[in-house]
Amino acid sequence: MIGISKLYCGGVEPSDVLRYGGESKDLPSHLLQFSSDKRPVVVWNLTRRCNLKCVHCYSSSQNVRYADELDEKQGRALLKDLADYGAPVVLFSGGEPFMRRDLPELVGYAVERGMRAVISTNGTLITPAQARIYASIGLSYIGVSLDGIGKVHDKFRGVEGAFDAAMRGIRNCLDAGIKVGIRFTVTRANVDQVPAIFDLAEAEDIPRLCFYHLVYSGRGSELINEDLAHEETRRLIDLVMDRTRGLFDRGKPKEVLTVDNHADGPYIYLRLIREDPDRAEEVLRLLRMNEGNNSGRGIGCVSWDGAVHPDQFWRNVVFGNVKDRPFSEIWEDPSNELLRKLKVKKRYVKGRCAECRWLDICAGNFRARAEAVTGDVWAEDPACYLRDDEITKEE
Repeated sequence: MIGISKLYCGGVEPSDVLRYGGESKDLPSHLLQFSSDKRPVVVWNLTRRCNLKCVHCYSSSQNVRYADELDEKQGRALLKDLADYGAPVVLFSGGEPFMRRDLPELVGYAVERGMRAVISTNGTLITPAQARIYASIGLSYIGVSLDGIGKVHDKFRGVEGAFDAAMRGIRNCLDAGIKVGIRFTVTRANVDQVPAIFDLAEAEDIPRLCFYHLVYSGRGSELINEDLAHEETRRLIDLVMDRTRGLFDRGKPKEVLTVDNHADGPYIYLRLIREDPDRAEEVLRLLRMNEGNNSGRGIGCVSWDGAVHPDQFWRNVVFGNVKDRPFSEIWEDPSNELLRKLKVKKRYVKGRCAECRWLDICAGNFRARAEAVTGDVWAEDPACYLRDDEITKEE
C-alpha cells in the first residue's frame, strides 16, 4: 500500500514511526506498513463462496458450496498460531466472508488473541444488526468493494442492485461506529468513475479510499487488455493526488491509498521534488521504511482450504497447508527456495527492475503480475509505468 494522504499530504512523518519503536506489535494500524520487523499481515480467505459474480475476482468465486474449507476449530487454531507468531493483522476475506455463519466467532477470537481484525467484503450482506455485532466485538475496519457508481458497479459485480446493497452496508457500518472504506479496482472500464468515488466518499463521510491497481489473477487474468496503459496510470495517480490534496486543503482529510503497484511511491517522490523538495526528502525516508512489495514477507495468505500463498493474488504458488503444520512454521521454513528468495527478492529480480534506482523502495513490484505475463517469477513487472529516465541511477 502507498499512502497518498500519508506521503503526499503529510499525514505521516518519519518521527511518527520512530516514536512507537518501529515494531508491528507496537504500531497503530495507520503506521503498520512502516514497521521494521515486517511480521506478516495475513489475508485469510475463509470461504470461496460468494453471492456476486465479479468480473475481476482473483479467487474465481461462485455462489456454490466448496469442499475442504477450514472449519471453525481449524480456523481458531490458525488464528491462535498467527497471534502467537506476532502477526499484527488478520484480514478476513473470501469469496464473501459474510456468507460464513461463524464469522462473528472467528473475528471475536482474533480480537481476543490481540490481533487487529479487518474484513474485506462486497458489503451487500451487512445488516444493521450485524454491524452492531461487529462493532461490539472490536472489529477494526471493514473495506467494501465499489467499482463505480450505480450500474457501472453492478456490471462489474455481475448482479443488478449490488451498488445499492453495498451502500446500505456501508451506511450500516457508519451508523454502528465502524471505520469503513471503499476498495476500488481500476480498469479502463471504470477509471472515469474515480472523481465520482471521491465525491461519494465526501458526501457520505466515508473516511478511507483504497484504489487497487489490477492484478492478473483468477478472473482478473482475463482483463489484461483492460488494464490501464502506462500514461493512463500516471494520469490516474496525478488525479488521486490532486483530489486528496483538495480534501486536505478544504479541511476534510481522508485516508487515501493506492494498492498493488509500488511504482506509485517513486512517482509521488518525483512529483514532490518539483513541488516541495523538503517534503520529498521526508517521503523518501518513509518509502525506505515501507520497503516496497512484501509478498512472501510482510504479507501472506491462507486460502479457504488451508493452502498458504505469498499473497492473496498469487494462488498458483503454494508453500504448504495449515491443516498439516502451522502457518508460522511454513512461513519460517528456509528449505522452501521460492519463499526464501521472496524475503530478499531484490537480489533476484531481472530486467528494468534489477537496474532501477528505486529497487530498495519498490522491491521489484508485483511478482504475480510479472509471472502472469512472462511466465518468469523474477521478470520485471509489466505494470511499472516509470519512464527510463526516471529509474536510471544517478551518477
